[in-house]
Formats: sequence, structure tokens, C-alpha cells
Amino acid sequence: MNSGWPGSGWRRAAAHSASALALLAPLAGGPIPARSQQFNSNAEWRNVTIGQYQQHLKDLDALVAACQAQRSAAGAAPSSLSACDPGQIGPDDRVQLLTAASSEAREVRYDWLRSVISRASKKDGAAGKSIFSSIPPSTGKPESVDSLLAAARQRLQYDAAQAAMPAAAAPNFSGERKSLNTILSQRAYQGVNRVSVMSRLREWFDNLLDRFFGGLVRFASNSPWIVWLLRILLITAICAALVWILLRIERRSRVRLIPDLEPAPGAPSAREWQLWLRDAQDMAAQRRWREAIHLLYWAAIARLESKRLWPADRARTPREYLALLAGSDPRKSSLATLTRSFERTWYGGRTAQASDFSAAMEQAAALGVAPE
Repeated sequence: MNSGWPGSGWRRAAAHSASALALLAPLAGGPIPARSQQFNSNAEWRNVTIGQYQQHLKDLDALVAACQAQRSAAGAAPSSLSACDPGQIGPDDRVQLLTAASSEAREVRYDWLRSVISRASKKDGAAGKSIFSSIPPSTGKPESVDSLLAAARQRLQYDAAQAAMPAAAAPNFSGERKSLNTILSQRAYQGVNRVSVMSRLREWFDNLLDRFFGGLVRFASNSPWIVWLLRILLITAICAALVWILLRIERRSRVRLIPDLEPAPGAPSAREWQLWLRDAQDMAAQRRWREAIHLLYWAAIARLESKRLWPADRARTPREYLALLAGSDPRKSSLATLTRSFERTWYGGRTAQASDFSAAMEQAAALGVAPE
């Protein structure tokens, strides 16, 4: 059994399909440009610095410009196109890139330019024999040699401009990494890298589904009626999902219409929201911003719950309280912002500041929580 991540069976099937499409895409797209021609380069590699690489690009640009000038000269014979010699391109470059962190080499090949120059050396500009000669050509006309030379100059100039740009400094994520390591070192995250038995069962089930649907596809190629059966099953599943969603919406609306007359013990509304707000202000006076935002959030929940927007229940999570407000309710955006601030500081362990408490006070005021 493969112990990879659950669901790898589906991803393997998708990867095989993507690889097949990638292999077929060049065949369906018409003639291949310069790379499709059989041009055997005997060029070798040479190690160069970034400055030598820039100078080589300038020399190649001048070579292409000279080739264009000779081709545009009237009455030029094929033997007189001395500038259009692929041998003048020189070897391929292995550019040494030096950064503050490390040193790496980037290989730059010029086979595409040798193919263009080789074609330009012929007066009629005829392309060499292509490895895809057995494939019927597309309806579009091949590009002329002059357009290929112009495109080659644009590419060389673009590469030179890119090489002249300073290397971007690597971002420093040491602070974020330290915070993540602190969180992952907690007891709740110990052993999360181990593959559990449930994960192995899910992976086995995914592989089983992969084999099942693979056989189903092969069977459907010989049995067209299976396609109609799958369509009927899909439509039935969609209708069942819609009915389930409508029932959930109706049940939730019915719960909102029958609020509790007496708040349940321990519910936020069992304590007046003014008291929650007063405690939050006391914590803010002591510069304990995290506790202040925590108490301010429950003041907002107690304020909304006291208006009978939902039945009192202390067991709800902040996200469940947020889901009880309808999407069209204008107070939902303020409650969502206040919930995110509360979750970041209380559950996420983020250090709260006075500005965070001030922003939370603005959102709470929009929900009706403000000093009287």
C-alpha cells in the first residue's frame, strides 16, 4: 500500500491525463518553430560571468542586425551572406549567478538562434527538413525569415535587459518561521506527520475508486447507455442536495422565529452586555489588549443575543454565531471583522495592540455596543 497523502490515486490519474495532453498539444498546434528543425549543433559550453553573458548577447544582436542588412541588400547572392553564418554564434553559455545566499549556474542555449541564422543564410529562406514532416501542415503560412530575424533581435534585447536587472533579494521569513515553529512545538501538534490508520483507509478507498472509475470509463466506451445512467444519477444527486439545503434553511429560520424566553445559564446574554463592555474597558485601562478584545467580542454577542436574533447557547463557536446572521444583514460585515480580530488575538496567539482594540471598538459600536 502506498503511504502517500490521501487522495493520491485521483491525483495520479489527473497527472497521467495532463501528461498525455502535454505530449499531444505540440502536434495539434501546427508547425513547430525553429526548434522543430533538425539542426545539429556542435557547440560546447563555456562558463561566463553575468557581464560576459551580457556582452555575448550584444554581439549576437549585432550579428543578427548584420545578417538582416546583408539580406536586404539588392542582388545579394547566397554565397555572399557571410554575416549569416551560424558558426559565429559561438558556444552556449553557462552563466554563473552570484547572490548573497548562494551561487548557481544558469544554462543558456542558442540552438534556436543557430536554426534561424542557418535558414537566413539561404537566399530563398527555405527551412530545413522538419522532424514533423509527416504531419500535415496547418492552414497558416510559415513566418518569413525577416520576421524571424526581427523576433530574434527582440528576444536577445529582452534577455540583455533582464540580465542587467539587479537580482532580487531573497525574502526573510525568519520571524514567520520562528512563530510557526513555536506553534508546531506545542503538544497538540506532536506526531502530526505520522500517517494515521484513517488516512491509510482513505487512501485505500481513493485508490479503489480510481480503479473503479477507470474500469467504468473503459466499459462506457463499449456501452453508451452508461453515460445516460450517470447523467440521471448526477441530476438525482443535485436535486437531493437542493432539497437538503432548503430543509436546513427552513429549519434555521424556524429556530430564529422561536427564541428562548430565558437565556440559558452560561449564555452570553445571561449577563448584560454593559457589564461585558465595562470589563473590556477595565482591561484596556490595564493595557491588557488581548483580554480587552476578548471581553468586547462577548459584549457584542450578548448585545445581539439580547435582541432575540438567535436562541441563547454558550456552546456555539464564533463562526457559528457569524453564520446565524443572514447574508443581507448589514451588521454581518462588522461582526465578521470583530470575529476575525478576536480569533487572531485570542486563538491565534497574535500580540494585540491599542490600535487593534480601537478598531474592535469601532466594529462593536456598529453592532450597538458603545458606552452610554
